[in-house]
Amino acid sequence: MALVFLLLAFSLMTGASAGNLYQDFQITWGDGRAKILENGQLLTLSLDKASGSGFQSKNEYLFGKIDMQLKLVPGNSAGTVTAYYLSSQGPTHDEIDFEFLGNLSGDPYTLHTNVFAQGKGNREMQFHLWFDPTKDFHTHSILWNPKHIIFMVDGTPIRDFKNMESKGVAFPKNQPMRIYSSLWNADDWATQGGRIKTDWTKAPFTASYRNFNADACVWSSGTSNCPPKKSNSADWWNQDLDSTSQERMRWVQRNYMIYNYCTDQKRFPQGLPPECSMA
Repeated sequence: MALVFLLLAFSLMTGASAGNLYQDFQITWGDGRAKILENGQLLTLSLDKASGSGFQSKNEYLFGKIDMQLKLVPGNSAGTVTAYYLSSQGPTHDEIDFEFLGNLSGDPYTLHTNVFAQGKGNREMQFHLWFDPTKDFHTHSILWNPKHIIFMVDGTPIRDFKNMESKGVAFPKNQPMRIYSSLWNADDWATQGGRIKTDWTKAPFTASYRNFNADACVWSSGTSNCPPKKSNSADWWNQDLDSTSQERMRWVQRNYMIYNYCTDQKRFPQGLPPECSMA
């Protein structure tokens, strides 16, 4: 678990923040459908037939450990997508994605992950979760350092995208990214390939967020507030998966992964992407 620090605007070490969503985020769209409540302790996004809603972080980050607790749209959420991701801007943008694809009542959500580097994505891995993400809050984390992008759910790693620049695979490491989230209607594709449409009689749909924590390098005025060489005190900077964590990730992928681009040979008839050959 990342340690919880106060935000120190001029810290010489990593910028870390927790506890007040007013401080860390701004609502960007939705005409009042997004709300920060409970003195900054809770943020909600809602979707109805007229519009969804979204927010973004006030800070940009270049590497860090980002945690957020989410509780997803309950009941019949078919057609809805709750997106939570890091992204830079521009045609060669970098992006690290969590997307939660809604489903009919009683069917599991699909957790969709992807990594874009230099504008190129197509690295999708999808999972079902081992719990109901609508009943309570669960922590979704992105650990992003110069060697790894590790996706975690409640501290359990589900995916590790390694830096394989030595194999010619681009890796996000030069473009600062903001955190974004949105709740929107995607019933043309989100649920069973678009066969199941959004039931607007169930609107408004609402997703909730709390307990944000960023132990991360804040980017400002063209520079990072991380020192040139990170000290060992920033555990996430040098972190990779130990043998226990690797086994937990294999357990998730063996039992809950429903799509892996690295096994989709029909999609890549000329050969799987080079990173897929790495153990």
